[in-house]
Amino acid sequence: MRSPVFNNGQDIGHDSGQPKLEQRLARKWGIGAICSVAAIAGGCLIAFLLLPGRLWNEANGDLLVILGLVGLWRYLWWLTHLVRANIYARWVFPRIRTSANAVWDGGWRPERVHILMTTFRERRDTAEAVVRALCSEIRSIGRPAIVWLGSAEAADEATIVRHFKLVGDDLDIDLRIIRQRQPGKRVALALLLRAIAREGLGSNDIVALMDGDFVLGRDALVRCLPLFAADPALHAVTTDEEAHVIGPAWVQSWLSMRFAQRRIAMQSHALSGRVLTLTGRFSVFRATHITSEQFIRLVESDHLKHWLWGTFRFLSGDDKSTWYGLLQKRVRMIFVPDAHGLTIETIEGDGQKRMVENLRRWSGNVLRNGWRAIKLGPTRMPPFIWWCLIDQRLAIWTTLLGPLLALAGMLKLGFGFLLVYLIYVVLTRLGLALVLFAYSPRVDLNYIWCLYLNQLVNAAVKLYTLWRLPQQHWANRGNQRAGQAELGFVSTMRRSMAGYLTALSIAALGLTAISMAGLVRFPGWGIVFLTSDWVK
Repeated sequence: MRSPVFNNGQDIGHDSGQPKLEQRLARKWGIGAICSVAAIAGGCLIAFLLLPGRLWNEANGDLLVILGLVGLWRYLWWLTHLVRANIYARWVFPRIRTSANAVWDGGWRPERVHILMTTFRERRDTAEAVVRALCSEIRSIGRPAIVWLGSAEAADEATIVRHFKLVGDDLDIDLRIIRQRQPGKRVALALLLRAIAREGLGSNDIVALMDGDFVLGRDALVRCLPLFAADPALHAVTTDEEAHVIGPAWVQSWLSMRFAQRRIAMQSHALSGRVLTLTGRFSVFRATHITSEQFIRLVESDHLKHWLWGTFRFLSGDDKSTWYGLLQKRVRMIFVPDAHGLTIETIEGDGQKRMVENLRRWSGNVLRNGWRAIKLGPTRMPPFIWWCLIDQRLAIWTTLLGPLLALAGMLKLGFGFLLVYLIYVVLTRLGLALVLFAYSPRVDLNYIWCLYLNQLVNAAVKLYTLWRLPQQHWANRGNQRAGQAELGFVSTMRRSMAGYLTALSIAALGLTAISMAGLVRFPGWGIVFLTSDWVK
């Protein structure tokens, strides 16, 4: 992928979403990619044919069936999302877009564009690309704009002010800088929201929240703003995004794969008139609720009361807080697949460590917000969205059960069973990757191993984080930490209990796997009533 610095923030992300089939084939599939897929599938078939026949006898069939059923459950759920995503992309959203275009073509324009942007020690070329793209978007709308900049350092402000003067001198832009004196993005957002609340916005004014490393794609604002005029019930939209990684190539593959998955999931959720997050990279809101003090306090000092850890505040996850604030109001939130942007990820140091840190931060945000959203119940949101929240927690256990069943099968049947599992993993992930390529800028066979490792590592990280929710780390936001340095007897006991619960969870999963594999036999009710083989 080309650097956004050399494209003025414009040539980004336009292969994502739902391109036409002939475009996907022409742009992505070459002879090399087709031969590679065929070679992988052929290699798996040959390995399958060379497996010893005893693996398939009736005595071992139950274990294979169990392993297949666990996978079938997950893949049928994934297929449900894929079908819903296509319904949204091909039938529902085009009607939404037609209605919005009619409003825009009819002459509707916002009185003023409000952009809230937070920045923290971004690279100069990144900050300049962001400003160029933002000025281009404001120019395409043809209306005055107020850019509210939340920052912590004068150097960041100087870079942005200088580039606004360079590329936006012809525009009616009022740049207002709000300097935070306390650390954290939540503090910056709260200051910005209070500032626009004092401005006296109307309830139907529109406000965009964005990060200082997000480069808007062509017409991103034009494609978002009229949606609110066309649908008075709409209160927030979130947009498509792609990643440009300055760092290891495998991180680029991993993030591109995750964003392809995100396109499917977001469109599936949007079919129910809700999403599961309003990404902090770039989301657009109606001002009705976000300028209220209740909403601002939620973003600024969101917290959770936990049975083990007591009350603790959230460090990151402001996008989950904004989402939860609107979810409580039962308002409509959708995904806009034809509004794109580019996230510039700068990876310094160990890429693997950064991946785990990101997964822990993202997973922690999901777990911290998911349970309280579940407690709202299916009457406060569409039932499908409520079940998606439950499934996020169920997936932890089903994902980890698969490899544990494979290890248990290997202990029972030998290394050949592990080979069966590896073939199963490669073929199923190859099938998933073939679908994801339709939602990706390119064909990348690294998706095969990225899919499996992402699922496995993410589930393991979630299991660990589930019992340590207050422990938070935000590496690329000043290396902020929370909940990791408490001292005293109570804190020691809490950490010990978290360790015990983690070990108990792993043990329960392990016992389930070896029980399903038939390696151990647990007592049943027959031993109580002396009516089974246990008394023979």
